[in-house]
Amino acid sequence: MNLSSLKPPAGQTKPRKRIGRGMGSGHGKTSTRGSKGQRAGTGFGQKRGFEGGQMPLHRRLPKRGFTNIFKKEFAIVNLVQLEKLEGDTFTVDSLRQIGLVKKLGEGLKVLGTGTLTRKITVEAHHFSKSALEKIQKAGGTAQVIGAVAQ
Repeated sequence: MNLSSLKPPAGQTKPRKRIGRGMGSGHGKTSTRGSKGQRAGTGFGQKRGFEGGQMPLHRRLPKRGFTNIFKKEFAIVNLVQLEKLEGDTFTVDSLRQIGLVKKLGEGLKVLGTGTLTRKITVEAHHFSKSALEKIQKAGGTAQVIGAVAQ
């Protein structure tokens, strides 16, 4: 036995349907496309979502909500993440080197999720109230830095 002698089991493969090969083939004249109409001709193509002239579903559904084009996106760091890291001083650059902050956006914002058990110094553009309280309660300092240079 070798690769050239392999064959699929009987009944597994079917011959290809040959259309447009004359009347005797059973698929001649209109080549299984019916008679006339938009789809009968050559080069027919249809847009995605086309529903035969009926108003398409994506246009029938109501549009809801609002997108604020002036929204500011911040890089977010939680206290629970800072608690796990080595060291006691964290700046934007040091957090970038560690890989905790990837896209800075409008600046770095520290949120107060988690507990803080040690004294740390954090430099960021914004702090939530809870984060500020927890850092100060642990004996650390939170320094607010200026605008972002991009």
